[in-house]
Amino acid sequence: MKIDIHTHIMPEHMPNWVQKFGYGDFIHLEHRNCKACMMKGDKLFREVEANCYDSRLRIAEMDHAHVDIQVLSSIPVLFNYWAKAADGLETSRFFNDHIAETVASNPKRYIGLGTVPLQDVDLAIKEMERCVNELKLPGLEIGSNINGINLGDQRFFPFYKRAEQLGCALFVHPWEMMGEQQMLQYWLPWLVGMPAETSRAICSMIFSGVMANFPNLRIAFAHGGGSFPFTIGRISHGFDVRPDLVAVDNNVNPRDYIGKFWIDSLVHDAKAINYLLEVMGNDKICMGSDYPFPLGEHHPGQLIESTIADQTLRDKLLFANAKQWLNI
Repeated sequence: MKIDIHTHIMPEHMPNWVQKFGYGDFIHLEHRNCKACMMKGDKLFREVEANCYDSRLRIAEMDHAHVDIQVLSSIPVLFNYWAKAADGLETSRFFNDHIAETVASNPKRYIGLGTVPLQDVDLAIKEMERCVNELKLPGLEIGSNINGINLGDQRFFPFYKRAEQLGCALFVHPWEMMGEQQMLQYWLPWLVGMPAETSRAICSMIFSGVMANFPNLRIAFAHGGGSFPFTIGRISHGFDVRPDLVAVDNNVNPRDYIGKFWIDSLVHDAKAINYLLEVMGNDKICMGSDYPFPLGEHHPGQLIESTIADQTLRDKLLFANAKQWLNI
């Protein structure tokens, strides 16, 4: 079996919220000359292939890659955290209903993650409750920061508390990368910024006490945990030598939290996956491909299958660890 915990989907048709709300750069999809164009306001943001929204085509490509189940989540640019809270709630509900409908169309092949307007924690909690209780989604995808505010900020603690109570898994995906405007050339926000952004999220949630205060919260981070596993020595050393700066809100060494959160396997390198296993352990790595985007693993699970010979270990990474994270 293969469960791909990191895949993105969007509706084929969505409202033009710029026209409806009268402001902002909300995304909508326009179909032009056989191309699907993601429009950010009135400007072309990205062309996408049909597998980004056509669930039947996704199934065919899953079958080709021998992927049994995809975990569906929104494209991060659709978080809309920058919008007015009520408008962010409306767009979140639209995307969540679409994902729930996609799952319902083929529940043996799809599992859904919702999105919530975290610019307003009370509204985010209400929509999380709807996702879990009404739409039967086992988790949410959230961004690595909320309008530049770290995930460890105290204002988000009620959200984490309720997620823990609901048994709602969280998938943290980098977006709005710090320093993005200073490195726009050469795709550096995606190549350099995203790994750093994910490490920022992990460190923030460790050092702020999120993981200590909510030990039963099941959190997974994209892209192999970003740069965190590869800089844990520096992070731990900083904790030891400057506790006055680092250990202000949490006095537990960051190494002690390894094994208490999940990461996906998307590192593109055999040596890197072996290093991840050595550092992060074999119980908290889940197959993730970033389907259907170019930076993803184009044959999901191939790195695991070509690198790891032990079948029991392969099974953990290909599906068993994902089941634990999602509690399915």
